[in-house]
Amino acid sequence: MQADLFKISRGEKRWIVIIIVFIALLWCLPIYSVITNSLKFAGFSNYTYVLSHPVQNVPFPSFFVNSFICAIGSSSLCVFISAMSGFAFSKIRFTGHKFLFNIVLMCLAVSGPIMLVPFYYILKAIGLYNTYLAVILPEVVMTLPFGVLMMRNFFDGLPNEMMESANLDGANMWKVFSRVYLPLAKPALINLCVLQIMWSFQDFLLPLMFLTSPKLYTATVAVNAFKGVYGVTAANLGRYNAALVLIGLPSVLVFVFAQKYIVNGITTGAIKD
Repeated sequence: MQADLFKISRGEKRWIVIIIVFIALLWCLPIYSVITNSLKFAGFSNYTYVLSHPVQNVPFPSFFVNSFICAIGSSSLCVFISAMSGFAFSKIRFTGHKFLFNIVLMCLAVSGPIMLVPFYYILKAIGLYNTYLAVILPEVVMTLPFGVLMMRNFFDGLPNEMMESANLDGANMWKVFSRVYLPLAKPALINLCVLQIMWSFQDFLLPLMFLTSPKLYTATVAVNAFKGVYGVTAANLGRYNAALVLIGLPSVLVFVFAQKYIVNGITTGAIKD
């Protein structure tokens, strides 16, 4: 009876395929445009030119290094805090835990740009402005509500009997978390880590606001520097678009190699008895 509820006709399948293909084409159109424009005038030599010529006295690969440092730093800190917080909200009953979790959920509704001004004054006050931490810490703060919700939902799908058995064996709460539940949360942890790395690589607003030194620019912020160096002219159009393609590669590569973990992390715990 339940299987009949999800049965769809051939006509419905056809329309679903048409809609998916249409959406995919809309998504691929700008990608096709930037790739074709990057090959104009000089072909693949545009890529070698971008990689070999400094921008504002900074080698192009340095922008990738800066993006990598921010992505690894924010993802590591976000995963660590989210895992502990999600476990606490799921398995530990303490005074006000429902109230605190509701506050976390409310933070999901807070728009990122609203927090830019408070971030600016706080970073200035503690001396972290124009450092890697000026990007890493705000990225973690803005992603934590999602990370905590995701890890809490995952830990809710794991039985409480494992914690009771570990307590009977004399394990404290940290050992229960790190040795019993954390290894089982590997799919969700990898999923959150990959998503945070992708978001960090694509982040433009925070590095633009909190980094002023060209040596610290991430790849996304370097786009503005490319405009000043190359200019939007016919001769430099290929080089500018080649730089844009190179900037987008890290996120694409991360997704290609980690898509299995992303799918597993999303579907794990989706069906419960």
